[in-house]
Amino acid sequence: MNAPILDFENATDHETAVKAMQRAINDGSVWHMQGSMGRAAMDMIRAGDCVLGTKAHRDYWGNIVPSRTDVKPGTVGSLTYQKKVRREREDG
Repeated sequence: MNAPILDFENATDHETAVKAMQRAINDGSVWHMQGSMGRAAMDMIRAGDCVLGTKAHRDYWGNIVPSRTDVKPGTVGSLTYQKKVRREREDG
């Protein structure tokens, strides 16, 4: 199994889990894992904890998972979306 995924599954705190998941998103390995891992990655992207990878990847089914620069700024998966969500979280 991929090291970032093992790190994610063995994480004892949220920050460690986020960092491990982001590595798996960046290298594209998460998109070839069991469906629950891809769903967990998308949940973390929607929550603003992670962003899409630096390059596009194909998932297990051959669908293209865009890169963070392939999506419009401010939309889910972009850096600006992540910053907005984190700012809103901090503001309460």
